[in-house]
Amino acid sequence: MNTGRTKAPLINFIEVNPRETIDKGHLSKKIGMDKLQPFCRDIQEYEIAEFNGGAKFRNSDTIMARITPCLENGKIAMVNVLDENEVGFGSTEYIVFRAKKGLTIPDFVYYLVSSSIVRNPAIKSMVGSSGRQRVQIDVVKNIEICFPSISEQFKIASILKALDDKIALNNKINNNLEQQAMALYENTFCTPSNIAMKHISLSDLMDYSGGSQPPASKFIFIKRDGYIRFVQIRDYDTDSHITYIPESAKNKLCEEHDIMIARYGASLGRICFGINGAYNVALAKVFPKKSYFREFLRCYLSSRTFYEGINNKGGRSAQAGFNQSDINSFELDFPIDEAIVQKFENTVAPMFEQRLQLRKENQRLASLRDTLLPKLMSGELDVSDIDL
Repeated sequence: MNTGRTKAPLINFIEVNPRETIDKGHLSKKIGMDKLQPFCRDIQEYEIAEFNGGAKFRNSDTIMARITPCLENGKIAMVNVLDENEVGFGSTEYIVFRAKKGLTIPDFVYYLVSSSIVRNPAIKSMVGSSGRQRVQIDVVKNIEICFPSISEQFKIASILKALDDKIALNNKINNNLEQQAMALYENTFCTPSNIAMKHISLSDLMDYSGGSQPPASKFIFIKRDGYIRFVQIRDYDTDSHITYIPESAKNKLCEEHDIMIARYGASLGRICFGINGAYNVALAKVFPKKSYFREFLRCYLSSRTFYEGINNKGGRSAQAGFNQSDINSFELDFPIDEAIVQKFENTVAPMFEQRLQLRKENQRLASLRDTLLPKLMSGELDVSDIDL
């Protein structure tokens, strides 16, 4: 239902790559492409760096990756880490979108750019050599869009924003729970204390098993009966570009409480959880030798000590990864009295369970948001009677 909407090129209602100034060499907040999470509105972190070029933006601007595969993977975000009147910068591979006063509002611009109305034509416009294709900015500027009134934009954005705000709150709670668990781990096992310790090998606490890679002919991209999720490093903590394989295919399986660790590449040593399915060769599943070792291992494997150690051992080349001998060579101090570890397990396990439930809630909220997004943007869902 498009009553009252104005059809016009995107550039008539939204600024594209607005002009901003940062002095060369000035220390400014930089948001690199690696800081953007797939299909996530909020930017979680940034760095301070000298400005030597790149896209420039202010708070409430939307930044969209213009290079493959970053755009296909959902690298679009709304800038939220700058102070008032502060200008930040980022990758040269960003397109910056800004609301035009009186015509559009920032939240609506973000959701419009995130929707298939803008993303799909942008992706189709890509040109260049294989693996380095880029969006044609002029094509994006001239996408014909039916723009709703400011009041309708506010209602549309408010519905979607409420879902993203809840996702952001859940993420904040999850980060806090993780920090509490790690602080308790460090205070119990890493700081000097009266606890009697013994020096052991990591292999005394755990085994691990790398995944396997079924033939590409087994993959499908839409879930159907008899198929399970196939987890790869590139998507093991997001729901973008999920592939599925037959349940009957011989493969290693993981469940949501399992500890999974990346064995290769830029993600080497990264820990994840909350996944049901089959995992590929670049991931490994951790098997605690006693059930009450689980949360101790989850924290130890998430610690800087392990991360730096595994990167030194497994990061010998760009594609090298750790193996069983690397795990066997890791040594650590461990309490002689395992009742201390059991007490830690009993304290931290409920924190992990809450993190897991919040993660699952976020997946449901994101699914609802992604279902509503095209319907609201196209006018299929009428918001005129909604009182906000």
